Amino acid sequence: MTPAQVLQGYGLDGMPVAVALLCLFVIVLARSHLTYWAGRGVARGARYEGEHRHGPAWWQRTVDRTARLTSTPAARRGVALVHRWGPVAVTVAYVTVGVQTAVFAAAGLVRMPYLRFTLASLPGAVAWAVIWGTVGIGAVWGALNLATGSPWGLVVLGAVLAAVAAGVITAARRRTTTPAEAAAVDEPASSGSR
Repeated sequence: MTPAQVLQGYGLDGMPVAVALLCLFVIVLARSHLTYWAGRGVARGARYEGEHRHGPAWWQRTVDRTARLTSTPAARRGVALVHRWGPVAVTVAYVTVGVQTAVFAAAGLVRMPYLRFTLASLPGAVAWAVIWGTVGIGAVWGALNLATGSPWGLVVLGAVLAAVAAGVITAARRRTTTPAEAAAVDEPASSGSR
């Protein structure tokens, strides 16, 4: 895949590579900083709500739903990473898959100073822009072109995507199921077979 085809995949066809990388850098930086500020807003709102529990029922349900979202395994993992590694977790999160948003939001939740977050974001955003602006999207489009070149390739691609989705769903269910819940689920099945 040529660089022109990679840029075309982003809708940046005809742009110099440096300009395309700058656009990607700005996009990912904006996304991470918006996520950080959303985390800061949730932290401030939770603190305020804890002190002043008032408002209509729909607002209370929204606050409760947000509190549940911030206690998900991904959010807890992000907070743990930020607590352990600090700004390094923010920098490294840019080149990971599946934990970026959790780390950026966790940095806001734990109220990491904004200057520290920004300084940690810059090298990570540069790395992300370079990876996705050069080989990342090229690899994705190349794999799709290869898979869709034949009907069997498309079938294999669909099977791989289904297997990955099933694995992710199974892993998520295992993490959220406590040992007591698992025993309760297994108990009726074993007592019914006696």
